[in-house]
Amino acid sequence: MPSLELEHVAVAVVDLDKAVSDLSSLWGLSPTRREVVADQGVEEATIPVGAASLQLIAPTGPDTAIGRFLEQRGEGLHHIAYAVDDLEATLGELKARGVRLIDERPRPGGGGHSIAFVHPESSHGVLVELVEKKR
Repeated sequence: MPSLELEHVAVAVVDLDKAVSDLSSLWGLSPTRREVVADQGVEEATIPVGAASLQLIAPTGPDTAIGRFLEQRGEGLHHIAYAVDDLEATLGELKARGVRLIDERPRPGGGGHSIAFVHPESSHGVLVELVEKKR
């Protein structure tokens, strides 16, 4: 099994500006990166917390995956992300072991990284994102 490192914990929010302001007021945390990932329908703010990050994700519209998530569940934990060295190899290994994947091939994610998601059925109800950081 590949080496895993906690990369980020993602929280779905309705209003990104308010969430950033609230975390700044409460904990003194500020984002180091903020961007729109159009093909995922999100605007995200990345906030370093120790060796990992908190990622706030807000929908760019109601008909996006995060828009539907918020409509059904409200704000809160969306996924946990692990950094991997070789995303394609990790996906191949997981697939061979019968793990249910949402993405069988890497796709572009925030920060120019390659990402893929593992279905929550394979991880006790938690959506898992795998991230290969750009080199």
